[in-house]
Amino acid sequence: MTNRFTGIPAEAFEFYEGLSADNTKTWWTAHKHEYDAFVKEPLAALLAELEDEFGTASLFRPYRDVRFSKDKTPFKDHQGGFVGAEDGMGWYVQVSRNGLFVAGGWYSGEGKQLQRWRDAVDSPNVASLQQALAAAKRGGLELGGDVMKTRPRGVPEDHPHLDLLRHRSVTVEKQLGIPAWAGTRTALTKVRGLWRAMTPLVEWLVDHVGPVDDGIPPEPQ
Repeated sequence: MTNRFTGIPAEAFEFYEGLSADNTKTWWTAHKHEYDAFVKEPLAALLAELEDEFGTASLFRPYRDVRFSKDKTPFKDHQGGFVGAEDGMGWYVQVSRNGLFVAGGWYSGEGKQLQRWRDAVDSPNVASLQQALAAAKRGGLELGGDVMKTRPRGVPEDHPHLDLLRHRSVTVEKQLGIPAWAGTRTALTKVRGLWRAMTPLVEWLVDHVGPVDDGIPPEPQ
């Protein structure tokens, strides 16, 4: 049974300070008990308390996949937890040396998602998207995502929603740092509030961008 969430202890952020200075298997093995007690268990408890409202979360593995990377450091410099709402979409919280970080939205455009995004933005549905983004901004979240430097093919320069059409993913985020309340249950209140502020955006994305494959079989040739 997951323990009741009481906060993210200062030792969690100190753990990642140490890991950033010595990202080796030797250091990790010597300090893994700190990771379990100060990072993994509190974050799991936080996510468990959010489950009734947002859904079941997954904790990402702390190990990096270095097979195709020039950076061969074996461990991630953060620990993240994610509640998925659709392919590549959902709510996210992270612990690192920089403190607490909260984000959410649509992280990667694959399959038919990007075309559905552009179709929805280039339609009356863009009004509800703008309302969702405004709600996230009022909640203290900043807009992010993968944005083209140019514009999609066929989209005119004077398109009224060109700024949105340039997005190949859409996220909102807030870096919370290491405030005194991070080690208390107030951290749960803060994360829940930010997740609620981004929920209209997540729901819009689920409705209008949808899964990588919409499940409709191709027409026979």
